[in-house]
Amino acid sequence: MGWFDTSEVDEFAKWVVSEVVQRMPPDSLGTADKKLADRIHRMNEHVSGRATALAAEKRPNFYKRARLANQVKWGLRDAGYTSGFADTFSYELATLITVTARKPRKP
Repeated sequence: MGWFDTSEVDEFAKWVVSEVVQRMPPDSLGTADKKLADRIHRMNEHVSGRATALAAEKRPNFYKRARLANQVKWGLRDAGYTSGFADTFSYELATLITVTARKPRKP
């Protein structure tokens, strides 16, 4: 049952989408705002920190990682982000979680 229990990753995916929407609304991506790069960096650091913590603590299996990436992708698409942004963001998030989850646990 635990292998297919995705409640934690589903909640995390909802949190990721809400953080991205709050910190960087979809309509802000097309603007030439000088602070956009800084906002993207801060948002990325915040989300990456939580994703790394989730991966290290829960060590989600490949089904849960795929589910998380899919939930984030479609959550971003539904929020109005372009397919390119949603695909890239979810792929990078899944990669970060996979790499972190595969690291050996510290004794």
